[in-house]
Amino acid sequence: MRRDADPVDARLGARLAELRVEHGWSLGELADRSGVSRSTLSRAERAETSPTASLLNRLCAVYGRTMSQLLSEVEAGPEAVVRSSGQPVWQDRTSGFVRRSVSPPHPALRGELVEARLAPGADIAYDRPPVAGLEQHIWILEGALDVTEQDTEHHLGTGDCLRMRVWGPTRFRCADPEGVRYMLAVVRP
Repeated sequence: MRRDADPVDARLGARLAELRVEHGWSLGELADRSGVSRSTLSRAERAETSPTASLLNRLCAVYGRTMSQLLSEVEAGPEAVVRSSGQPVWQDRTSGFVRRSVSPPHPALRGELVEARLAPGADIAYDRPPVAGLEQHIWILEGALDVTEQDTEHHLGTGDCLRMRVWGPTRFRCADPEGVRYMLAVVRP
């Protein structure tokens, strides 16, 4: 990589090299598949040149991605600090569920941190995980929560933490007359 390479070009070059390696292709094989010369591919991967839209279009076609998908994979890294004012809050008034995205998801990271509150009597059932094998850590900050993962029920009180990989249906029931507040750490597989 050249020393004065544009940071986006550097990240893009690294991602292009990763994609080629993930597919198990040499530069020659990628050149044959894309119609782009080996030297141009090598210079783009090392960020010695800024790839053109035409070059990216050819590579996206080979890798089965849109240009938007590829470029989103090389976005700038996440901000180190997420201020309270920048943490999105979503509320499901019907179920009594309030969700604060303390550390929102980012394409460059696999985990996120969520603060959740359930009102007394709230009962939420999910028929499947959003991503099979999703890792979750549920830490009860105040109150009590009953969590059912497939056929196993867990009763959690203040300070307890449940660690699980989610493969099937789950259910969250507030088991405290004052409500429950918990932290949820989510890690994509």
